[in-house]
Amino acid sequence: MHIITLMENTDGGNGCAIEHGLSFYVETTKHKILLDTGASDRFIANAEKLGVDLTAVDTVILSHGHYDHTGGVMPFVRINDQAKIYLRDCANGAFYHVEENDVRYIGIDQAIMELRQLVPVHKRMAIDEEIDLFTNITGRRFYSRSNKVLKMRLGDSFVDDPFHHEMCTVIHQDGKNYLFSGCAHNGVLNILDRYHVLYGGWPDVVLTGFHFMKKTEYTEEEKQNILGAAAELAKLPILFYSGHCTGEAAFALMKEVMGDQLIQLHSGSQVM
Repeated sequence: MHIITLMENTDGGNGCAIEHGLSFYVETTKHKILLDTGASDRFIANAEKLGVDLTAVDTVILSHGHYDHTGGVMPFVRINDQAKIYLRDCANGAFYHVEENDVRYIGIDQAIMELRQLVPVHKRMAIDEEIDLFTNITGRRFYSRSNKVLKMRLGDSFVDDPFHHEMCTVIHQDGKNYLFSGCAHNGVLNILDRYHVLYGGWPDVVLTGFHFMKKTEYTEEEKQNILGAAAELAKLPILFYSGHCTGEAAFALMKEVMGDQLIQLHSGSQVM
């Protein structure tokens, strides 16, 4: 198992570009996988710098319908139009970031939905014995307050995004299970609850954002929500890699609770 962070928000000291986005390259026994594509084509330059041949990728999996995870898809297909691209079938919704002075579209490039290599995912899917996809995450344990500004447009109105478009990836390799969950908008504990129902245990490794990022200081309630989530995660026999939408301030709070169980991601860093 070989995992490289092709794009993340923070500098890994290796000369790779950074942006508000996330992308992983994963090499297994059978597959060369791209998990998310960042917000732009910058991950392609990072891949070249890191010696990753994106033309050899056979599987692309997109975690949800936001631009910072799908923005590199169309540039990618110009260099590789053979890889299958898996995306939740409802991920082409009208998703927006909505605050008083900031209303902007944050959904996908709709051209993605027209690609011949696109595989829409309706429900749990086993691609093969190495890769599973699952959806339908419920529950709101330690739900991130940062989701409040993320909306879905219905007609002339905005409603809270229920994040039905979120899809998680499980990779089985070398006797271990690896869970990738993008931004974990549904809450990583709720995702893990769903995983436990489906698989009857816990993953060995989780790579995810926790979506606690916030531009302003946390309220006491928000801080306690972050610390409470960290305390629950610390009880589980799982190694966590996180960054991107977790936010550096939230990561620091969680690190105090989770210690060596939590490792920070950086753009261009080799995870394992």
